[in-house]
Amino acid sequence: MERMPVFVKVDDYDTVLSLVGMVRKKLEDAKGTLLRIHDLKNEEDHQLELWQNTLAEIEKKVDFIDHSLSEPENF
Repeated sequence: MERMPVFVKVDDYDTVLSLVGMVRKKLEDAKGTLLRIHDLKNEEDHQLELWQNTLAEIEKKVDFIDHSLSEPENF
């Protein structure tokens, strides 16, 4: 298929260029938003891991106390 030149009115061409610029700006905004969401997710995952570790430590301590109370030492 042979490529044919495309003729566009100058007014329409300016409008198209303006629209393409707006779309590019929206894409950059969307990329920024997605990056921020990714950062927030990473921060949330880190906090959840800290909470999980804290709960595991508390559970170990409660198990130790429970074990100590249920099996007193022999003197």
